[in-house]
Amino acid sequence: MTALATRPGPPAGPPTQPGTGSTADALAAARRGPRRRRAVVVTALTVLVVGLVLVRALLGDYRVSLLDAIRILGGEPIPGASFVLMESTLPRAVVAVLAGAAFGAAGGALQVLLRNPLASPDVLGLTLGASAAAVVAVVLGGLSGTPVTLAALGGALLVAALVLSQAGGRGGATGRMVLVGVALAAGLSAVIHWVLVRASIYQAQDALVWLSGSLNSVTWTDIARLLVLDAVLLPLLLALAGRLPVLGLGDDLAAGLGVRVGPLRVGVTALVVGLVASATAIVGPVAFVGFLSGPIARRLVPGRPAVGVAALVGAVVVLAADHAAATAIPGTALPVGVVTGLLGAPVLLWMLRSRSTAQEGR
Repeated sequence: MTALATRPGPPAGPPTQPGTGSTADALAAARRGPRRRRAVVVTALTVLVVGLVLVRALLGDYRVSLLDAIRILGGEPIPGASFVLMESTLPRAVVAVLAGAAFGAAGGALQVLLRNPLASPDVLGLTLGASAAAVVAVVLGGLSGTPVTLAALGGALLVAALVLSQAGGRGGATGRMVLVGVALAAGLSAVIHWVLVRASIYQAQDALVWLSGSLNSVTWTDIARLLVLDAVLLPLLLALAGRLPVLGLGDDLAAGLGVRVGPLRVGVTALVVGLVASATAIVGPVAFVGFLSGPIARRLVPGRPAVGVAALVGAVVVLAADHAAATAIPGTALPVGVVTGLLGAPVLLWMLRSRSTAQEGR
């Protein structure tokens, strides 16, 4: 018998670890999923904001066609339509976007910073701090414009400093921070009512409309001032928001990972105060926008600090609420804060109930 010749096989390659490729593919797919969802959510909210701006600017008691609106924005005057669009509906739509984004981003950032879904500029008293200072400046000081914005900023900063100092410097007692904020809000409400009692009937009426949160008397000068502040503060807040989840690991571990905990907390708080004060000084304390925007954003984009998404949600909430306030009762334009308050109160009660139920079940 002849021996069978065997051909040499191909050279053996380096040994492969079983499952390495599939694990990497799974990790890559897991990362792409949330990014794709976030991109879809941001795109959908942006389209919704643009659509609501067109609805709010063009539809109302006096309707303006899209073609006429383009002609007016191009500089061609159209009797009646030019005044309605440029002095009434379009300023309200633009300031609704700016104020809603400011309140929404501030609320979303506070809830991530304090790790408490009940934390918001309304609950912590920041909004009332800005409101009280602005009302004092307007009624007792006779101020208007930029001085009122500065007064609102000072009031919100004072409340923020009191909340942080009285509730523990290391940021662990977030429940106490909420309670301190609620107590300060009650005291500030008393200050506002005392100022209104001393005001004339006309000043009191204007102040009450403003305190309800109203876009009625907004001017392009106010819009320009709020636009500048949003353009400066929002990008800074978004840049810091990516580091906020590390604080959930605890201050010591976060510091061990290279995060400067104290400056980060102070920086985020200062930016939140600036956004809340600037929006409140112009449109008043629009209730519950910051409170609603954070939970909605976390439902849309779970697992990540959705401060930018919360800003878009806030813009959608204020735009939709302002359109509903203008059209709900024919012949009567309600303050936008009335509608957001009606939306936010049931949500707050539901969240309080769900939190208490979860704690009882432990």
